[in-house]
Amino acid sequence: MDEEYDVIVLGTGLTECILSGIMSVNGKKVLHMDRNPYYGGESSSITPLEELYKRFSLPDSPPESMGRGRDWNVDLIPKFLMANGQLVKMLLYTEVTRYLDFKVVEGSFVYKGGKIYKVPSTETEALASNLMGMFEKRRFRKFLVFVANFDENDPKTFEGVDPKTTTMRDVYKKFDLGQDVIDFTGHALALYRTDEYLDVACLDTINRIKLYSESLARYGKSPYLYPLYGLGELPQGFARLSAIYGGTYMLNKPVDEIVMEGGKVVGVKSEGEVARCKQLICDPSYISDRVRKAGQVIRVICILNHPIKNTNDANSCQIIIPQNQVNRNSDIYVCMISYAHNVAAQGKYIAIASTTVETSEPEAEIEPALELLEPIDQKFVAISDLYEPTDDGTESQVFASRSYDATTHFETTCNDIKDIYKRMTGTDFDFENMKRKQNDVFGEDEQ
Repeated sequence: MDEEYDVIVLGTGLTECILSGIMSVNGKKVLHMDRNPYYGGESSSITPLEELYKRFSLPDSPPESMGRGRDWNVDLIPKFLMANGQLVKMLLYTEVTRYLDFKVVEGSFVYKGGKIYKVPSTETEALASNLMGMFEKRRFRKFLVFVANFDENDPKTFEGVDPKTTTMRDVYKKFDLGQDVIDFTGHALALYRTDEYLDVACLDTINRIKLYSESLARYGKSPYLYPLYGLGELPQGFARLSAIYGGTYMLNKPVDEIVMEGGKVVGVKSEGEVARCKQLICDPSYISDRVRKAGQVIRVICILNHPIKNTNDANSCQIIIPQNQVNRNSDIYVCMISYAHNVAAQGKYIAIASTTVETSEPEAEIEPALELLEPIDQKFVAISDLYEPTDDGTESQVFASRSYDATTHFETTCNDIKDIYKRMTGTDFDFENMKRKQNDVFGEDEQ
């Protein structure tokens, strides 16, 4: 271990593994350590089920009705991949897709007035949907056509909207859309967690709705993908990429100290040895003095023996509860997957409800989501602090990632990766930098 590295990475969460993969592909010498004996850090999948019971300090072990413990892979952080989003692009460019199998999530639903409705995924569905009345549907259709044709480089498509100055509130007014449709568009299509976006220039929202539509167009049922065997497969896929390009991995390795000289990182001390480095990437748990708390998220993992009511017996789905519907500032999400994804025993379902904490009683805040899931066989409640770095790392060369937020997909995580990359290298992130530079060793090119 007493060696000199370009980059040392601490923690094997998804953000860290993708960055170590990119750095290795770009010819950097990388050492990747984790104090845990498993991959994934905060974003790991726990197996067997007994381990999950232990992790949440439940006194009993799982009942026999839960099937074999090793048939379970339970994500600690629930997220889906947008089919046309940045993480899928990263997987394709790095060819990490060859280590993973994905399934399309069967449906996306939105909560309105105590009931859940399918988010219309085609024009035909939109016209048949009970989410809006007949005249509203025509106006909504006009709005969707406007978004689909919108091109920020072609003013002919603007229809009087200035992408840099017109607010989204004004765009909704222009198409005369009612409050329910606005809720559903902003939260179930653009996937905002709060309503702050309404008074900001509309370009970001238009691009988010385009991302949703384009992701949906790829597979038809929903815009989301989910890997077989759980999200814990993602960091491991990128770790393999890093290892193929010479990255060194050490799990179960305690980190005693981050060694600084003159305000700059020079190495990491572990079990009496120091590995030297020029730059350091880590998750917030490794450097509590360089991060600040930026809120909390509550996540409740629920084990069910039935699909969720009114979802057409889907074996995977997402439900969004827009904040206006339950008098909150931020949305509540439910991600549900099941035995069909090799993450649960036969006939079992895992639904994970999550939201940003707003009061001193987070469990009461998430109750509207849990009501949709009844009856629940077992629930595991986690309230996590969210951390963000206090500085940009340019002086210390210590680059901390942000905690995984309450969003239901990986777009914000990818933005963090691109941001860290830019601060580390001084150049804008480019997906081309992720392309493999060589035929793989280890016989993988023959597959």
